Amino acid sequence: MSIPQKHFKKGSTKPQLPEDGVLRVYSMRFCPFSQRVHLILDAKKIPHHKIYIDLIDKPEWYKDYSPLGKVPALQLTDVKDQPTLVESMIIAEFLDEQYPELRLFPSDPLHKAQDKILIERFAPVVNAVYPVLTCNANAPKDALTNFETALDAFEQELAKRGTPYFAGQTIGIVDYMIWPWFERFPSLKLTTEHKYELDAKRFGLLLKWRDLVAQDEAVRKTALDAQLHADFQGSKRLGKPQYDIAFKA
Repeated sequence: MSIPQKHFKKGSTKPQLPEDGVLRVYSMRFCPFSQRVHLILDAKKIPHHKIYIDLIDKPEWYKDYSPLGKVPALQLTDVKDQPTLVESMIIAEFLDEQYPELRLFPSDPLHKAQDKILIERFAPVVNAVYPVLTCNANAPKDALTNFETALDAFEQELAKRGTPYFAGQTIGIVDYMIWPWFERFPSLKLTTEHKYELDAKRFGLLLKWRDLVAQDEAVRKTALDAQLHADFQGSKRLGKPQYDIAFKA
């Protein structure tokens, strides 16, 4: 359930969608936070319309749904006044509670809190690698060192849990919430001078986890390959992000 595949930009006409009570998700195809929400929607097989937004040149009408212009945003069309939710974790938790047939958060309050804390601990990983991942010429020289140090905690946590997924024997919320960046890490081999890859000895469990998660149906449905991620970041570095190349693959 989607409108024509393109990113709406300034001057574009607001898409006309039927008042059918189906969720509407506003996102950007290369945004890892948006991908989090698409993973939950696809894992739970929740019907939804997709509206993609050009984040550099946002359409004027988008502020009606996301006042700060952020993605993802989820419009609840079957609720009075059709409110919109923002922030990927807030949306993910809402969807898990509203569509409980496939629970992704732990039911135990303590385990749920611990998993949410673990997801928050991924922020230093993202912050450290972001300048390199986005091909920033001014990336700190120690960015990848700091990235690996932050990522160590997740290798250790997976060893501590002793299960194939962070959620246990089946995929769950931690797995889906950190996955989008693991999809993007392989692009570093294409964009860095020394063709960076995660160390197989240092991150052996995480690499096995990555291969396992990559086979998940929802992950496969939302996936873009490393070359496409590299191409997009290259266009972004030149100041002309080519959002719609995602639809030409």
